[in-house]
Amino acid sequence: MISMSKIELRRGVKVLLEEAELVIHPGQHIGIIGGNGTGKSTLFKLLLGQVGADAGDLFIPKDWRIAHMAQELATSERTAADFVLDGDPVLRGVEVAIEEALATEDHNRLANEYEKMDEINGFDAHYRAEQLLHGLGFHQSEMNRPVNSFSGGWRIRLNLAQSLMSPSDLLLLDEPTNHLDLDATLWLEQWLKSYQGTLLVISHDRDFIDNVVERIVHIEHQKTNAYKGNYSTFERVRSERLALQQASYEKQQKRRKDVEDFVARFRYKASKAKQAQSRLKELQRMEDSAPAHVDSPFYFNFSMPKKANGALVNISQAILGYGNKSILTDVNFDLQPGTRIGLLGPNGAGKSTLINSLTGDLDLINGVRVFGDNLKVGYFAQHQLEVLDLEASPFLHLQRISPTATEQKI
Repeated sequence: MISMSKIELRRGVKVLLEEAELVIHPGQHIGIIGGNGTGKSTLFKLLLGQVGADAGDLFIPKDWRIAHMAQELATSERTAADFVLDGDPVLRGVEVAIEEALATEDHNRLANEYEKMDEINGFDAHYRAEQLLHGLGFHQSEMNRPVNSFSGGWRIRLNLAQSLMSPSDLLLLDEPTNHLDLDATLWLEQWLKSYQGTLLVISHDRDFIDNVVERIVHIEHQKTNAYKGNYSTFERVRSERLALQQASYEKQQKRRKDVEDFVARFRYKASKAKQAQSRLKELQRMEDSAPAHVDSPFYFNFSMPKKANGALVNISQAILGYGNKSILTDVNFDLQPGTRIGLLGPNGAGKSTLINSLTGDLDLINGVRVFGDNLKVGYFAQHQLEVLDLEASPFLHLQRISPTATEQKI
């Protein structure tokens, strides 16, 4: 098992964890949750040995194999399938040994290496790699495409596939569903349910966490608080605990005020002096109860749109696609004010094509598109990372699109 005792973690002068305690048993599936900046990803780096604890003791069994999902974009000229197979270094080592034995005609070594390959189920490794890629939304025709030819979101999927390919006793996944569509997310849920090792997953997707974990570790106030059950259970138990804590605090505050009032009134009155002194000692012995603290909710509101008298966008008798390649045909789509619509479909079915056609970013191959009066479109693209200026600050990004906004509002 993994154990953390009195762990202290710092990032510069900021304390992330202080005297944190945690025990992780083999085979447990645990969700790591907490606000941004509380230390979730740094905890993963600690387990991977990429950072050291500033204080305390960490124990991880030496023979445990650890796999993790890389967060940086993969860059490689290797094919997608080979990149995923690289997640199993033992497999790759045996493959090299087999090639050397064949080249030198060392039949004894060759027999030994073939035996090793059988022990690690290496003969079906290419099939397993392809199954991982299919599950994460890659087509068969993309198996031999170079990694560098994929967009950022798809390279993150390749990182995920490589981590799943790696034989492991401990699997660390940091926001694995960020770049997945619904089908790939559901596939990943099923894969993780059958994973026999110990799983630690960071995610803000409550449905995903609910479906894959049996325990929650909540990082809050520099502590690691463990809860049995999934996220829904955690939310209920924590709210009950906070309610009890707040009730205890309010009860103590009322008692404190009553005692202070009594002491102030009768401290110097002879007949009540003894009682006043007793109450004063009670006040001194009283340990402070902390009020229940819930992180302040982020406040944001959408400005009211101008009233629309008809459809926001109407597309009729249209063919949608790119250049001369049609993706959707005979499209008749009428978007009315106030509607909320979910688009479902497999990769390549035309979901993004329809969105881009509705926003006006994509010309129709054929048909008619009419925008309503006063229409203003906000669009968060599938590969939003690729349209960001990575050299600009978050503040500058908002300032560019809202040049008249005050600094305080931004």
